[in-house]
Amino acid sequence: MSAAAVGPDRGAAPENAGSAPADGGAIGGLLRGFRVGVTSHRRSQDLIEALERRGAEVLHAPVLTIAPVDQDQGLLEDTRRTIAAQPDLAVITTAYGMRRWLEVADAAGLGDALQDSLSGASLYVRGPKARGAVRAAGLADVGIANDETTSTLVDLVLRDAGGRLDGRRVAVQLHGYTDRGQLDRLREAGAELVTVTPYRWVRPEGDDRTEALITAVCEGALDVLTFTSAPAVDALFSTAHELGVYRELIGSLRRRVATAAVGPVTAAPLEAAGLSPWIPERYRMGALVKLVTDNLERRAVRSVETAAGTVALRGRAVTVAGSELFLAPAAMLLFRTLLDAGGAVVPRETLARLVSPSASNHALDMAVNRLRGALPDPQLVQTVVKRGYRLRVASG
Repeated sequence: MSAAAVGPDRGAAPENAGSAPADGGAIGGLLRGFRVGVTSHRRSQDLIEALERRGAEVLHAPVLTIAPVDQDQGLLEDTRRTIAAQPDLAVITTAYGMRRWLEVADAAGLGDALQDSLSGASLYVRGPKARGAVRAAGLADVGIANDETTSTLVDLVLRDAGGRLDGRRVAVQLHGYTDRGQLDRLREAGAELVTVTPYRWVRPEGDDRTEALITAVCEGALDVLTFTSAPAVDALFSTAHELGVYRELIGSLRRRVATAAVGPVTAAPLEAAGLSPWIPERYRMGALVKLVTDNLERRAVRSVETAAGTVALRGRAVTVAGSELFLAPAAMLLFRTLLDAGGAVVPRETLARLVSPSASNHALDMAVNRLRGALPDPQLVQTVVKRGYRLRVASG
């Protein structure tokens, strides 16, 4: 598992989540038994459908939503300032923001003037999708950040300018969460900035799904938690602080629930919290889905032969002699630990720490009893007096 620049890695949210796999329908059960948390809002359905097609159970909680800015009045004011400034350079960070900016300008009768203003500027774009939106508008860019981060894009602008932008007017199309550090770099180089905010991130009102998601993480009831924007990470952490469970959340993300981020910008606040998120080489939602699938598949099935038959663990699904069952989070944590031990004794102290912050022996005994009651053969979990518990594996 795994804050610097913040904001989506590729546009307001990465697109093309669930393109059909090359193997046609062979993906149907790859994630069966796994439970995945999805925090994205925009185009989240693509991600959810891609995961569900692979058999995953998805818990969706959009921790942030994209909202128009002041019913477009703020965006219109930004547009008029851009037109008046006649910028020398323009920095385009997201495809969604570029499209929305042009649409609002057209609706207000400012489209031609904005087009003329931008056509006279040297345009720099943060990745292929932003480039596509620029070219679809009949404009051409002069540079692209190949790693699709704002910091690299600003590096490129400054390099082309010889390190100084004294007196040059630079228009910057912001994404939903302002990266002030990169704006400061441009100002310090002497640029006269005009910023444009086509949309902003807001926390959804009257939606308690975020709290339910945090509870699921703290209980270890997910296998992996996915993020497609850094602001969503910040919002989730902020909500956990408000609920008084931030330490529990981070602890569970370090030990029990993997994190996956669509790119390094999204991953930055996770890494700042001491996590090691999974990051695909290509910053696309489809690549994120493939990485999650591959990583979960690698640790998908663990099995051992017992007196009750083959016992296998796949995500949150336990199969005993061909019968599948799903355990509660605490029981699953105990069972996974015993299975990993392969029949060796796991000390009571080790197991007690998994089920109770105080490592209570009573809490452990209750948890073991619940686990035994959920299994088709309670004798699978064997007590080793004064030592701990073990899984009854087949001898020989």
